[in-house]
Amino acid sequence: MKIRNAAILAVLSLGVAMSACKKNDDGPMEKATDAIGDATDSRDNENLKDAGENVKDAAENVKEEVKDATN
Repeated sequence: MKIRNAAILAVLSLGVAMSACKKNDDGPMEKATDAIGDATDSRDNENLKDAGENVKDAAENVKEEVKDATN
């Protein structure tokens, strides 16, 4: 139980840290280029971007689990 709580705390902390990062508002052309690069695994720093997307998904899952647990 303590390990699960520690894992949840770590993921939430990482989510907060990631949300504090500067957001880059790209235009539609940049978004399309990124989407194509993501589909073909040819973006710059692909592994890092994939890891960031995985962290984002995990944080959203934890958020939903916490929400469900509080209800």
